[in-house]
This record gives sequence, C-alpha cells and structure tokens, in this order.
Amino acid sequence: MNETKQQNILIIMKVTEKLAALRGLMREQGLSAYVVPGADPHASEYMAAHWMEMSWLSGFKGETGTVVVTMDKALLWTDSRYYLQADIELKDSTIGLMRESDIDCPTIAEWLIREGGSLVGLNPEMYSVNAFRALKEQLGEAGIGVHSVDLIKPLWTDDRPAIPQAPFYEYEVAYAGEDVASKLGRVREAMRQKGANAMVISALDEIAWLLNIRGKDVEYNPLVISYVVLEQDRCTLFVAPEKVPAAAHSQWGTLVATRGYDEVFDYIRQLQGTVLYDGARVNEALFEAIPAACRKVNAQSPILVMKARKNAVELKGERIAMREDAVALTRFFRWLEEEAFVDGQTQTECTLADKLHEFRTMGKHFTDESFGTIAGYKGNGAIVHYSAEPATCATVYPEGMLLLDSGGQYLDGTTDITRTVWLGGDIPAQAKRDYTYVLKGHIALQQVRFPRGTRGNQLDALAKQFMWAAGITYGHGTGHGVGHFLGCHEGPQNVRTDNNPTALEVGHVISDEPGIYRTGEWGIRTENLITVVPAPATEVATTNDQFLTFEPLTLCFYDTQLIDFSLMTADEIAWLNAYHARVLSEIAPLLSAEDAAFLAKKCKALITN
Repeated sequence: MNETKQQNILIIMKVTEKLAALRGLMREQGLSAYVVPGADPHASEYMAAHWMEMSWLSGFKGETGTVVVTMDKALLWTDSRYYLQADIELKDSTIGLMRESDIDCPTIAEWLIREGGSLVGLNPEMYSVNAFRALKEQLGEAGIGVHSVDLIKPLWTDDRPAIPQAPFYEYEVAYAGEDVASKLGRVREAMRQKGANAMVISALDEIAWLLNIRGKDVEYNPLVISYVVLEQDRCTLFVAPEKVPAAAHSQWGTLVATRGYDEVFDYIRQLQGTVLYDGARVNEALFEAIPAACRKVNAQSPILVMKARKNAVELKGERIAMREDAVALTRFFRWLEEEAFVDGQTQTECTLADKLHEFRTMGKHFTDESFGTIAGYKGNGAIVHYSAEPATCATVYPEGMLLLDSGGQYLDGTTDITRTVWLGGDIPAQAKRDYTYVLKGHIALQQVRFPRGTRGNQLDALAKQFMWAAGITYGHGTGHGVGHFLGCHEGPQNVRTDNNPTALEVGHVISDEPGIYRTGEWGIRTENLITVVPAPATEVATTNDQFLTFEPLTLCFYDTQLIDFSLMTADEIAWLNAYHARVLSEIAPLLSAEDAAFLAKKCKALITN
C-alpha cells in the first residue's frame, strides 16, 4: 500500500472516530442533531486555526461550510465555489455533500425539519445573534428545540492550536488619518443617537480600526483577537495580557483599559441601561450574557459604516500601496514572459504564486498577502476561488490562459487585483470574445456616473450587460468593499445582485471584477480596486443632484492581445489608452530601465481602424 493511500485511510479513520465521539456526547445531552459551522466567535472571514472546528471534524478545508451531524447521518453544506474541493476531501469519509447553490438543495433548517428531530445543539459562540435567532425560529415552528452547548471543546483537546498570543502594535495616525480619541468620540455620538450607554464589539476589523491597533493573529489580515465594550465613560479592550505591548497604555493614556480576553462575559453581565450590538456580527453567547434588565438595541454597527468611508490619509495610502503593488506585478509579468520558461525551466501554479510573493516582499511596507493567491491555469481558472496545493497543482506551460488573482497587505493599504493573461500559442476566437465581454463590463462600471444615494445592486447589471447579451453570466459578486490595511473583503457596500440598502458614498473602496468561466477550458476575470469620487459637473445638468463616479486605484496593464477589437467601441479604447498612459506615467519611474521598457510595451496606445 503506497504512502498516500495510507495517509488517506488515516484521515478517514480520524473523521469517523470524531463523528462517533460527537454522537456519544449528543446522546448524553439528548440531542437529535448537532451543527458545526465554519465560523469563529468574531464573525471573521479568515479565522485563527484554534476555531477551525468544521475543518477539524470533517477534513474539509474550504473557507465556507457547515456540518450537520445526526445519529445516523453527517452532511456538509457548502456553495458552488467548493464543490470540487469537497468531493475530493470528503471522499469515503461518511460525510455527504449538500450543494447549497443548487436550486433543489434544502437549507439546513429545512433538512433538520424533514428529519424530524426534537432537539438541536448549537455552540452560541459560533453563531451571530441574527443567525442563531433565525435558525431557532425556523426550527421552533416545527416543534424542534435548540440547546446552546459546545460539544467540540471536550473532543478537540490535545492537538487543538492555541489562540495566538503575539503582541499587537500601534497603527500610527500617519497611516490611519484619525486618532483614537476622535474615533471614540464619533462612535459614542452614534451610540447616543440610539439611546445606548454601552456597545458590545466583537468584529476584529472594527476593533483594529477603532483603537488603531494591528496584529498577526489571523492569516492574511492584520487583526488582534479581542473584544471591546465601549461605554460613554470608558472603553475596555478584552485581550490576552501577554498581547498588550508596554507602549499601549502610554499611547492610549486613560482612553482605553485592558482586561483578560475571557473576562468579557462577566463584564457584560454587570452592564446596565441600554446596550447596542450588531446582531449580524456579535455572537449569541455575548448576547446571552447581557442582563435581562437591559434594553437591547440590535442595529448595524456605526463602526462598520465609518471605517468603510476612507479619509484623505487612508486614500493617499491606498494609492501608495497600489504603486508598490504595480511595481511587483510588472516585475512578475516580465519574469513570466521572458524568464520563467527559458532553458527548460518548469513552473506550476504554486511556483508562480511563490514568485509573485517574492516580488511583493521587495515592497517597502509589504507585510503579507491579503488572501491566498489564486493562480488558475487553463481549466483551473474556471474554478472560482480555486486554491492550488503543491501536491496537486497544475504544471504551467508557455501556452494557454492563466488567471491570477492576488493581493498584498501594506502599511499604506490593502490591494486586490486580478489579471488574466495569455501565455502563448494561437488564441481561440471564443477566448478573445469572452475576454472582451469581461473587459467591456469592467470598463463600463468604472465609467458610470450615478446620483448620490445609488446602491451597488443598481449598478451590477452594467458589468454584466455585454455577456448577458451573449447569453453568459457569472454567479459571484461584481464588487466587494476593501479595508484599509484590514480585511480584503469588508462591508457594508458592495456591487452584486443582492438587494443591499447601503448607498455608495465618497471614500468607499470596492472591487470591479466581472468574469466568465468555461469548465475545463479557462477562467477570465479582470479586477481593479476603485474608489467613489465626486463626478465632474456637466454642461447640460438640469438638476442640483450630486453625481458620483469611480476612480481606478489599481495600476496594472491589461493583456491587450486577448481583445477582440471588433467588439470594442472608440470610447472604450480611449479609456484603455488613458488608463495605460496613467499606469506608465506613475509606475515607470519606480522601475529599472528593463522593467520600464517592458511596461512601455504593454501600455502602448491602441490604434484600430
């Protein structure tokens, strides 16, 4: 028996043993089902390994998933981005796959009701208040009870990673653009408007923004595992004592006090008056700790709204970060085209990602990637959120399509960019058409003028109009918010089909990333980060409405050899030429002579008949 097969059997045995042990605890608690979501107590997109309970139990490593275990069944719900990965990682594990993006797939609540159980266990720390309440209500209508209990903690002991304990550090006002006193004052005023004298904050990006701190606790995100309770007369940070640097208190003075991370529950239990919390982000366990006598206000966090609107210093930093990123990307693409395959060198999706990381580390203020690089060669590019692994990643040859989605964390800001390039050989006419439909939608969104008060879902069709006309679409969002040296994905603003009530405002930073994906052939996505700015006045305006538009922040050339110019308008070509002229003007002075010459070739003005 080969080593790989032995390892697979060991993994399968471990999963089945864990399920058996979990069912034993379920019997002791009188539970008919137990639900294990891929979540942490802080509603994080990326979480510390300590809380990867769903992955520990099932062996599935996807970013999104929920396992439901009954006495005779175990199922994993995940979306279409992870179907292929789940099929591989769940093979022979006794855990079935529920394809939640499929129309006929029941929700977890519908399935549990269909199974006819009596009591479902949930760990309240792993559910937001809103999610816990919704599931409880749905099950309750069918006579099924919900019991708050953590059954993974007693099972996952010896090999469970510890909560990270590295000290956090101050994020200087020179980068943040606003000091802690000012931020506390603004949030307290928002609390007063809600009649609240206390606010519970558990989202790590909100805490990092509010207190101007950053850390290394979460992969790809410079965050600090902690809680905050903000009151009108005090602010308390709940964090492991060893994580607090000596300079923290001198930095904050009397503005912020610190207590141990686990002390937050006892502290909340003594609150009085009116408590504000964001039910979409605060976990159910924290909510249950709020005294019954308190008035509780469930409302969107004012911090979420404030940090989404970047100030002048933050936007200046974003532009600096984009230039640093563009230098790395230009060097990488020159290497890819001129050096990667010479003298018989072999490349894989993983070696390409490593090489891009190497170029990014040369940046002055680079700290980390902002997410795991997606290098999808040929058919792998059609797998949205594809993740290449060294043992299984594709070998890349100087031919065909490569989709490269990557980003960096710089002290100045956060980047996220996708470029699709052709590596060599004859380009199929369909590939050119697909690329051009994507590019036209990408440009259309950046060119639009819209009145203040417009929401992202009202603009989504602009990016899809050309591919819709051709009978093509894509399932992911067109644009997500981006943090400032924080998470690569943030809200509340976005551009997608979902009805999001958040209007786009000056200072919002979002992505613009339409795509076309042909299974087994190629994936094409083109992504810039853009920011909302006031639109120039027009000579024919007849109202006093304020109009807005987008300014591209990303500075990287497009692969023009993939364009079908018969589908392009003169206005679109003019936009491309202006964009490339800006890229060359801003980036060439930062490059070596050889790299600058390469960039000049890529940014050459397009002239068509």
